[in-house]
Amino acid sequence: MLAQAADNEKGLKRTLGAGHLVALGIGAIIGAGLFVRTAAASAEAAGPAVTMSFVVAAIACAFAGLCYAEFSAMIPISGSAYTYAYATMGELAAWIIGWSLVLEYALGAATVSIAWSEYLNNLLGMKIPFQWCHSPFEHVNLLYHKVFKNGVMFVSDDVLKALPAAVKGMVVTTHGLINLPALFILLALTLLLIKGTQESAFINAIIVFLKVAIVLLFIFLGWHYIKPENHTPYLIPANASGHGGMFQHGWGGVLGGAAIVFFAFIGFDAVSTAAQEAKNPKRDMPIGILGSLIVCTILYVLFSYVLTGIANWQEFADPSKGKEASVAYAIKTYMPHYASWMPTMVTIAILAGFSSVILVMLMGQSRVFYSMANDGLLPKAFSDLHPKFRTPYKANWILFAFVGSFAAFIPGSIAGDLTSIGTLFAFMLVCAGVIIMRKTDPDHPRPFRTPLVPLFPILGIGICFLMIISLPLNTQLSALGWMLFGLVIYFSYSKSRSKLNLPS
Repeated sequence: MLAQAADNEKGLKRTLGAGHLVALGIGAIIGAGLFVRTAAASAEAAGPAVTMSFVVAAIACAFAGLCYAEFSAMIPISGSAYTYAYATMGELAAWIIGWSLVLEYALGAATVSIAWSEYLNNLLGMKIPFQWCHSPFEHVNLLYHKVFKNGVMFVSDDVLKALPAAVKGMVVTTHGLINLPALFILLALTLLLIKGTQESAFINAIIVFLKVAIVLLFIFLGWHYIKPENHTPYLIPANASGHGGMFQHGWGGVLGGAAIVFFAFIGFDAVSTAAQEAKNPKRDMPIGILGSLIVCTILYVLFSYVLTGIANWQEFADPSKGKEASVAYAIKTYMPHYASWMPTMVTIAILAGFSSVILVMLMGQSRVFYSMANDGLLPKAFSDLHPKFRTPYKANWILFAFVGSFAAFIPGSIAGDLTSIGTLFAFMLVCAGVIIMRKTDPDHPRPFRTPLVPLFPILGIGICFLMIISLPLNTQLSALGWMLFGLVIYFSYSKSRSKLNLPS
């Protein structure tokens, strides 16, 4: 592996510095998760203590991040957790973790691109026809009403059944055909990634500057509208209506909230997929991973404190106020001086956040595929580099076809929390890998060392496991089904073609 990393002529081009890597991390971390998951976690589990949920999720990420930093400095190869598992636990464990990363990167990119399409249409005033920005499996009931002068009103299926026959005749059901905006953003970012990693990092840095500036603006302006009574009680009481579950109130609610907002932290590990493109990975990778995590944690805690201080957490449980539009709702309702322009700025920040998340996820997945193909577990096409740009362009195009098909024709809700569970599982294996590597190869040079081994890795494994079991059972079963499907592919195709099993 180290010989492969040292081959600068044939390998990926080393163009990224520490600043690029920190920006990549922030670009992947700060997305819609901050704007959407904060209100959801507050309403469903943690209340005002969602700030503590962010801290718990950050601690889990910090333990995993320290382990990632040790590995990425010691084994500066693209492939992230897959590569580390390959080096410490063998090929089968590496395949399992590589397969789970598809949940994080590929399905995550598809899901985010679908949400990007929805927010773009909102920003444009719903100008894109429903059939051109939704999956064929989705439909909407449009009620043509005199009050709107031939305008339309959305009607749910339940409401439609209860309408009088005369009114039902004014309803037209429209089905989606293809999600063109989602395909557009995926194509644009795929072309950017093929052009070069440095160019991608430059565009990402611009996007990061824009969305961080808007987050800071909301924190600064919203701070003056905080009402202390909205933070009391800080933890949801055990007798609160609709919060009887173990992970829906008190400190259990904080943990349940951490599992929800954990989605907002997904992406910092994608920095490690760029290890083979870092100029000085031994120094820059720990800075990129831990630096981006620290910056984002501070912003998240401040943002959630301001949001739950402006509006009471119980309001975010009201469907009429919408969990996804929670920030815009808080601004319009409690910050009237900024209601004319700030919600639009927040939408722009969300679109920018989505774009950079998709960019880093596509890059991360292509680098994982690149490493798996180099090991013989995937077809060689995934590791072919562009003759001029030295990027895995075939992997990028194959990934675009796969992710684009999902984004264009499948509803975004299908992925659900699978992205989170795949990431948590990867984190657990990376933490375990550090413990194993310290035992099996204690003398190997480690430019960065995870402190307090095995305590920190064990704590990382434990917290990630607790967050996994706090996720819904159907999510856990879906992830298990995905893993079993991956094992079928491994034993029927990859194992016999692995470089480890080829005659020397």
